[in-house]
Amino acid sequence: MSTTAPPAKDAIDERLLHTSPLRRLLGRPELGSVVGAAAVFLFFSLVADSFLRAASLGTVLYAASTIGIMAVPVALLMIGGEFDLSAGVMVTSAALVSSMFSFQMTANVWVGVGVSLLTTLAFGFFNGFMLTRTKLPSFIITLGTFLMLTGLNLGLTKLISGTVSTKTIADMEGFTSARSLFASELVLGGVALKVTILWWFALVALATWILLRTRFGNWIFAVGGGSDAARAVGVPVVKTKIGLYMGVAFCAWISGQHLLFSFDVVQSGEGVGNELIYIIAAVIGGCLITGGYGSAIGSAVGAFIFGMTSKGIVYAEWNPDWFKFFLGAMLLLATLLNAWVRKRAEATA
Repeated sequence: MSTTAPPAKDAIDERLLHTSPLRRLLGRPELGSVVGAAAVFLFFSLVADSFLRAASLGTVLYAASTIGIMAVPVALLMIGGEFDLSAGVMVTSAALVSSMFSFQMTANVWVGVGVSLLTTLAFGFFNGFMLTRTKLPSFIITLGTFLMLTGLNLGLTKLISGTVSTKTIADMEGFTSARSLFASELVLGGVALKVTILWWFALVALATWILLRTRFGNWIFAVGGGSDAARAVGVPVVKTKIGLYMGVAFCAWISGQHLLFSFDVVQSGEGVGNELIYIIAAVIGGCLITGGYGSAIGSAVGAFIFGMTSKGIVYAEWNPDWFKFFLGAMLLLATLLNAWVRKRAEATA
């Protein structure tokens, strides 16, 4: 007669094991980007005398926020295992719809803002729906959307306005209040801060809460780790991916309104290439291209590195032609550092 050996006295449920602060720190996706941000900050502090001025900090944060607002949903999408190459031109599309609808319909600009929101969300839904229905790679789906939106932005703007830019809407009803929400400036401690910085911080906080404290956040990590496995345990993969793409669209709408109400006209060719910068910020922040790993805070740090680099070169009075070189170098160094940090975390687990 066989007998079952009693469980070892030393066996302890791994969920009850105490995790040291160092191990938890090494396990954070954004650790590598934080180290990189500190290095960039120290570097430009030494080579550019004006970099540490309060006014310069406001400029750096503004440059970071214009990228960070979009880097947050792009990071969530990458954690979910997908890409969106249409994010850059979608920002311009949101601004164009809001401007042209308001101007052509002679309506209150808030009507154009509302129509723009619905239209932009429809773009996001289209990306997610096509992805989940066709099973094609997100690279192909969103590349197609990118090309279509690029053509629509230029073609419809020239058809309606007769030029490649929209007409001014600065004298229309509701412009002042809309500008206060999307493009105003506040002074804090003698430093002028754009309202986009507040939008950015709020989105980072919201995305972090979603990832770490909600069921939807668990779904995002699950589908990024493997859609088939996630579906097998009851995760609504289709709804999750569509929701992520609509999140990108919502933030594109916010960025588009800022673009419009900052200058009151929009150039139809803007936004091309920005989608790569959003992805770079997310990757520098610790997101894996393969999905299932990353954080919203990391994307914010990646955007901050972008802001410091873009403005630090100006304050150092260097040739701005070198900006892309430094951005590419930061991408490679941050990716290598993140990979090293993950290996150290796995070794101490």
